[in-house]
Amino acid sequence: MNKPLPFQIRKECPPGACVCGRDELLDAWEQAPDGTDIRVLQLTREEEKKLIAAIEAIGSYEDLGRIKRRLRELLGITLSITPSARGVSTVMGLSIRLDEQPGLCRKTHEALPAAVRRCFRNKPDIVYALLNARDLLREEDL
Repeated sequence: MNKPLPFQIRKECPPGACVCGRDELLDAWEQAPDGTDIRVLQLTREEEKKLIAAIEAIGSYEDLGRIKRRLRELLGITLSITPSARGVSTVMGLSIRLDEQPGLCRKTHEALPAAVRRCFRNKPDIVYALLNARDLLREEDL
């Protein structure tokens, strides 16, 4: 890496532990910095722990929307939460996932949706609000 990065980035995962493409993303950025989005690499392990704590502490449906917007704005991460077509009787009836993205660690791909599930288990009113927002007349994804 010859070119200095504009911010501190996540350390690389042990060899064989992850297939995030971190190094390839950095190489692409070095070749074309204006065309390569490396914001996701700002999510260091320490920052990820803070993010998980913030997700688990979400108190309302509006807070969830703010966290989702901030993830997209600051890191380029898209979190999607959609209820099952067959209905939702538990938190497991929700599909919570992060879109595939170069540089996004496999552990992060698992940890963030798990934090959202823990939040929903502790605050079921957020799930009810999410389901109410997706009534029969709207197809809005949060």
